[in-house]
Amino acid sequence: MKKNNVGNYFIIGFFALLLGIIAITNSNLFNKSKTQILDTELNTTEYNWYFNPREDHKQPDPIKEAEFFRDYNTYYVGDPNEKVIYLTFDAGYENGYTNLLLDTLKKHNAPANFFVVESYIKNNQDLVKRMVDEGHLVCNHSKSHVSMASIDDLDRFKKEILSVEEAYKEVTGKEMPKYFRPPMGKFSERSLKYTQDLGYSTIFWSFAYVDWYDSNQPSHEEAKKKIYSRTHPGAIVLLHSNSQTNAEILDEVLTHWEQEGYTIKSLDYLTNKKS
Repeated sequence: MKKNNVGNYFIIGFFALLLGIIAITNSNLFNKSKTQILDTELNTTEYNWYFNPREDHKQPDPIKEAEFFRDYNTYYVGDPNEKVIYLTFDAGYENGYTNLLLDTLKKHNAPANFFVVESYIKNNQDLVKRMVDEGHLVCNHSKSHVSMASIDDLDRFKKEILSVEEAYKEVTGKEMPKYFRPPMGKFSERSLKYTQDLGYSTIFWSFAYVDWYDSNQPSHEEAKKKIYSRTHPGAIVLLHSNSQTNAEILDEVLTHWEQEGYTIKSLDYLTNKKS
């Protein structure tokens, strides 16, 4: 009788354990499925950032078909009533003009924001240190300069951003400012949400012009005319640091803006992190 009881207890215990394992497994599968459902609820359509330029010194209207960008800690312009300009440079590679840009920025006491890829940090450590030492923000432009909207795998998405952080910290010993510029201006609702989840603000722009072709640089007069005519309060200006023209006209451009009553501030001012 006692042996039978022991056997019964063993069988009951075994089935209880089995039911517990099944319940835990189902719960994990449910949670995973729930996560997948949440992800698929986000729009994965790839958009290209654009704005409608204007030459009346008022802020341009942004992309219409992707108004959701406003929900994900995203900026393309600042206060329309404040004559502040946010000067940003995208830096995919070094072309020999960055020291001149930095010299000019130092002359005008103008803080800039450099969006760099991982290889730029590793290959130009002295320049990155100089940027930081002179009060500029060195920000995240991804590891590989790919469309973030095209990345389906969350781990790969994270690596595109976090590996740049790691490279920056190795070189400077500091945490990277949490500003991200999507390569080529390509984005989706999902990519903006994932970027926000990593603690970043996405930074688009309200002024840009074709300045990135090394072999087809705009003339000084052409570039200045376009920049001056489209300057507006709160402008987030996108320039490329590989541009010879940009490096050569920056002194005149900054002087012009100063004469027009504009001040240059960092993205920390835009996001109210610093005065």
